Amino acid sequence: MVLIVVFGVALLVAVLLSGLAARTVLSTSFLFLVGGAIVSDGFLGLIHITPDSEIVSVTADLALFAVLFTDGMHVSFPKLRANWRNPARALGLGMPLAFVGMALITHYLVGLDWTTSFLVGAVLAPTDPVFASAIVGRKEVPAKLRQLLNVESGINDGLALPVVLILIAAAGPTSGHAEASLGKIALELVLGLVFGVVLPIAVIGLVRFRLLGAEPKLQPLLPLAIGVILYSTCHLTHANPYLAAFSAGAVLTARSIEAKEAFEPLGEALAELAKFAALLVFGALLTPQLFGELSFGGYVAVVLAIVLIRPASLLLSLLGTRFTRQEKLVAAWFGPKGFASVVYGLLVLQAGIPQGEEAFTLIAVCIAFSIIAHSSTDVPIARMFHVDDLAGIPAGREDSDAPSKDAPADVRA
Repeated sequence: MVLIVVFGVALLVAVLLSGLAARTVLSTSFLFLVGGAIVSDGFLGLIHITPDSEIVSVTADLALFAVLFTDGMHVSFPKLRANWRNPARALGLGMPLAFVGMALITHYLVGLDWTTSFLVGAVLAPTDPVFASAIVGRKEVPAKLRQLLNVESGINDGLALPVVLILIAAAGPTSGHAEASLGKIALELVLGLVFGVVLPIAVIGLVRFRLLGAEPKLQPLLPLAIGVILYSTCHLTHANPYLAAFSAGAVLTARSIEAKEAFEPLGEALAELAKFAALLVFGALLTPQLFGELSFGGYVAVVLAIVLIRPASLLLSLLGTRFTRQEKLVAAWFGPKGFASVVYGLLVLQAGIPQGEEAFTLIAVCIAFSIIAHSSTDVPIARMFHVDDLAGIPAGREDSDAPSKDAPADVRA
């Protein structure tokens, strides 16, 4: 119950300061992270949470699912077909470069063996722009830049998971069975994709029957029902829930723009709540003892992961594209480590591999530093594009509703 009280207080403070946070470097995400750290065993001792506590994996899992479901709804298939090359470059070249680069610095600076070092690289390769909402969520930021970051973050979680699971199998007690696990992992990914595509199509088809349909006040609950069924089905069948969530959101928007528009306010609010809860719980893990366990080389690796590995890998992948220099730099910087890395890091810790604890410590500190760095720089950098208001939030000006020429088609409509 103490955790609920702490969450309520943190939520109240975040809401009251959200207007200020939207205009300054103050970050609501950072507030929850710090709030969790303050009430944990490392400081006030009001709540007692350890990495193997079920609440840690559950909240991170739910938050990642909710965020990917709502992120998928921002994907426009016509726009993606016309501009697929940039996300493909980021995923096909930028992500592997970041994966290998992180593995190299982990091995040479932290001293982990090669298998565990590549495992750390795979865990920290996925990006999560939920911590850079001033970039992804602002309609005046060029649409192709927002689309690049949104599609990249939605798909790279699913791409990283099989690599993470295979490397865990190779590094742990089950090493030697990694090849046997490959078929199982592929099946889980395919099932996740199938469920994510079939379920929303089936539900939208039912809605169009003459005798069926939701009354206006219940329409927002239709996508919510899809999400709940999808989440539970994936966990019952061991299908990949993250690939399912992102694909379901995208298919739902493609099949029924009305359902997307009805659910969007509720969905965004639920995703924010899930994100804040996961941040609070994750913050409780960030004790002084955890930071003290990381070596100096580990801190150097964390800094390089944020300021060198991700920026350099994405800049290389975007060579020859039509992005401006400013857009390339912004895209390269905003590669925050988020809930996917939290979930995968917990898998590493709970797998019982020889250097699992050292790997988790490095992963956790890197995520914490990334959240602080990226969530506190999104607004200043967004203002480089002359952005005055968040997408969907009026700025109080007479022309605040006027769409920009770079806004997505659904915004301009």
